[in-house]
Amino acid sequence: MFVKQIGIDLGTVNVLVYVKGKGVVIQEPSVVAISVNENKIVAVGNEAREMLGRTPDTIEVMRPMRDGVIADYVVTEAMLRYFVEKVCGRFRLFKPRIMISVPVGVTSVESRAVHEAALQAGGKDVYLIPEPLAAAYGAGMPIGTPTGNMVVDIGGGASEAAVVSMNDIVVSSSVRVGGNRIDEAIMNYIRKKYNLIIGELTAEEIKIKIGSALPLDEELKMEVQGRDQVAGLPRTIVISSGEVTEAIAEPLAAIVNVVRAVLEKTPPELSSDIIDRGMAIVGGGALLRNIDRLLTRETGVPCYIADNPIACTAIGAGKGLDNIHLLRRSLPTV
Repeated sequence: MFVKQIGIDLGTVNVLVYVKGKGVVIQEPSVVAISVNENKIVAVGNEAREMLGRTPDTIEVMRPMRDGVIADYVVTEAMLRYFVEKVCGRFRLFKPRIMISVPVGVTSVESRAVHEAALQAGGKDVYLIPEPLAAAYGAGMPIGTPTGNMVVDIGGGASEAAVVSMNDIVVSSSVRVGGNRIDEAIMNYIRKKYNLIIGELTAEEIKIKIGSALPLDEELKMEVQGRDQVAGLPRTIVISSGEVTEAIAEPLAAIVNVVRAVLEKTPPELSSDIIDRGMAIVGGGALLRNIDRLLTRETGVPCYIADNPIACTAIGAGKGLDNIHLLRRSLPTV
């Protein structure tokens, strides 16, 4: 009764925390700022993200998660502890029950690292759940029935597609291409075409403001500031949405291929269900303009964007704790 139930979507770009009875209470970037001399954490989340590319040598700003898995164990544990304390308070009588989402293709070493980090951060019972299963659950799909439900999760570090039936994943495929790779593609395109160097945050802003998976009827334009590669001085250019569509074509093609690979492996009975119901797109990448139209055009299967796509995985992980008896056989063993 007094034990908090927490679902965590530990992403490469954002960490979302769902608390039973309250919904998603935290959505912050998974970025940590560390003082190099003292080896101490200076800032976590939103505060640390604002420092990206703007700090002196004495402060290192890093993302402890890469491609959906832990790249730096110590920093990830400290980040998790910060978020758990923010939700439960520093001094608590009862340790929370935690369910954390992990990518489908993680190795046992990677999943054990997540499990240990959550225990060290103050969890009592810690369970892991595959991301597409949590996302399908959070999107309100009837995953407990013998029907095919397809979900495409486009995250910051990885994109996954999976068909879910009877509380388990039937087929899945993933590629370590996501929002970060799309940002990199924009940075490279602008550097090659305009000899202008821009930072990560600027590339992300371009993607959000004028990015589109397909050419738009009415082109959007945006001013971009950066450093001239030749002169080394600040310069401003104007970029259009058509150029961004061209720049991000390659990472999007990789995501389309993952969806195709899953559809090719899907048993025929489930394929017919998917054609009837369509596939849900979740994750931050679902917010890219026309991503649903691109996937529909390339696969011939209707696509739709889930309600609140960014929060689906965290909500599914939190709800999964209530039905642990049903999901137990499909959860990764640690």
